[in-house]
Amino acid sequence: MTHLARRRMLAAATAGLLSAALGVAAAPATAAPRTASACKLSTLPYPADVYRADAQAIDRTGRFIAGTALRVGEEDNQLLLLVWKRGRLTTIESPLADTVADVNTAGTVVGHGWVDAKIRPWILRDGAVTLLPSPPGGALPTAINGAGDIVGYGVESDTGRNFPLRWPAARPGTFEVLDAPAGAMPQGITEDGTIVGTAGDFAASTGWVRYPDGRLQSLTVPGARSTDVDAAQGHWAIGRVSLGGANQVRVRWDLRDGSWSRLADELPWLVDVNKRGTVVGGDRIARGGTSRLLPGARVGTRAISDTGTVVGFRNDGRLTPVRWTGC
Repeated sequence: MTHLARRRMLAAATAGLLSAALGVAAAPATAAPRTASACKLSTLPYPADVYRADAQAIDRTGRFIAGTALRVGEEDNQLLLLVWKRGRLTTIESPLADTVADVNTAGTVVGHGWVDAKIRPWILRDGAVTLLPSPPGGALPTAINGAGDIVGYGVESDTGRNFPLRWPAARPGTFEVLDAPAGAMPQGITEDGTIVGTAGDFAASTGWVRYPDGRLQSLTVPGARSTDVDAAQGHWAIGRVSLGGANQVRVRWDLRDGSWSRLADELPWLVDVNKRGTVVGGDRIARGGTSRLLPGARVGTRAISDTGTVVGFRNDGRLTPVRWTGC
């Protein structure tokens, strides 16, 4: 199953996936109060004439936020790339701006769009959106670190299978196939170049980490039938582990030694983690085994910075970009 199909299934997941009776050696999660008084939700500025707008990524420092918008025209729809620097919005029209994957501390944004019915990676740098080099079957970037190294995966033209890629900052205009497990899809890269991801087929996937020295190690838990790794930052990675049936456990790994701990069961899914190990997913924020709802109705998280600022969307009939602070 492709990564896009996995994302569709992930978006359809619900909090009904229970893990209380899985026999995992971890304390049961309990929900904390709904919100703290310091936790505030605010709407980010966005063009007034767009049909939808979404904040999809934030850099580690919280200075840069990136997202997309759609303007519906009489003849053609217009895709817009939205970049907020310290809250000030810049709008860039580009037919490539389908999805933002990540933004780094320099304000460089990566994402993917479609060209001639193939998925293509792009980069926003110095105010211009340009295509990244990619294999013939297309490619998706998934993350960028502060040094400018980008990771993602390519698609084989004949089989549709995925393979791991890196666009090294030291060699602009090039990409390389990573030494990683077969079918690997990198999902995160940390500041020191550590890469995490998922490999294998759906329902039999495995998690992995590739350290800067090229050493590979699996990310799993005892008894796991499948593992999906979703993101990484600092020395933390997060993901979901199946122990059979419909049950899943949300997990946070310490990349320094491969140890793991169980995250709150109330998290409907996982989207991001910061260097402090704070996790966001759905409309919740979690620190270890407890989670709490973020303020706002019909909201969803996309990313969290190391400062704790969270970005995402509100859907009250019109999708709009939002930010949480002090949570």
